[in-house]
Amino acid sequence: MGGNFWGATDGGGPSVARRRLLVAAAGSVMIGLGAVACQTGGESTTAGGAAKRTAGPADSAARPRPQPTRELTRASGSAEPSSAARSTGQAGAGAPSTGAASTGAASTGAASTGAAGRPVYYVDDGPKVIALTIDDGPSPVYTPQLLSVLEKYRVRATFSMVGQNVSYYPAIAREVAEAGHTIINHTWDHANLSLLSAARQRTEITRATDVIHEKTGVRPRMFRAPYGAWSPVALAYCASEHLIPLDWSVDPRDWSRPGVSEIVSTIMRTTTTGSIILEHDGGGNRAQTVAALKIVIPRLLDDGYRFAIP
Repeated sequence: MGGNFWGATDGGGPSVARRRLLVAAAGSVMIGLGAVACQTGGESTTAGGAAKRTAGPADSAARPRPQPTRELTRASGSAEPSSAARSTGQAGAGAPSTGAASTGAASTGAASTGAAGRPVYYVDDGPKVIALTIDDGPSPVYTPQLLSVLEKYRVRATFSMVGQNVSYYPAIAREVAEAGHTIINHTWDHANLSLLSAARQRTEITRATDVIHEKTGVRPRMFRAPYGAWSPVALAYCASEHLIPLDWSVDPRDWSRPGVSEIVSTIMRTTTTGSIILEHDGGGNRAQTVAALKIVIPRLLDDGYRFAIP
């Protein structure tokens, strides 16, 4: 068949035009197939990201943690929601006030809530007051280590607990409460609420509240959405249940284990009055977090910061 398959002639003419049309058509088909393949891959990734584990403690292994996009404010270096987040109702609370400082090394801070139905990104309890929040526990390995560090420096923290982990390790959860720290709701199994139906979102929150109350006697008054993925349904449900939606403003990404020095550097560089610092005691190996907080907490105290509960 050879060249005659393409209708080739020695003189070109109409057969050349036909040949060009066929080549162009073949190229279009290949481009179309490539687009379909890319779209299919994206859907597969999304489905995989939404999948949940069905067995084992929720902190048994490190899991990917997509983070909300945030911008650094030029004035303070603290993280603000991005313009995209603001357009979807995730607007920040604004800068904390610089009113009179409260007394005591550890206080209960007033949350800077901004407009109704929006997450809290700062505490508002005077100059040099900040908050430390610890997510994804309790863990039988790392939570006790962090409790020892907090006790040494007489600092109170807020523990965002996954309900499933509370059911696995109720004694650790009670130890946190008995040490004077605050326990808040972090869903039943660390679900990305933005991927769930309204009914399932409410179940994730209520189920976690119920098990925390059952195992510790504490009924959470705050809720933190995993991954910072707030939805209108979750925010409305928090309002109906009188739960403060708590976010954060300093994220050292300790969950990714970037190294102790990197965690320390990020916290010290970006913490300012009103900051809510995000750390983790569950979800994987948190040895770097423990080591970093042994350095960070005394440094922040030496710099005049005081820790509050939002």
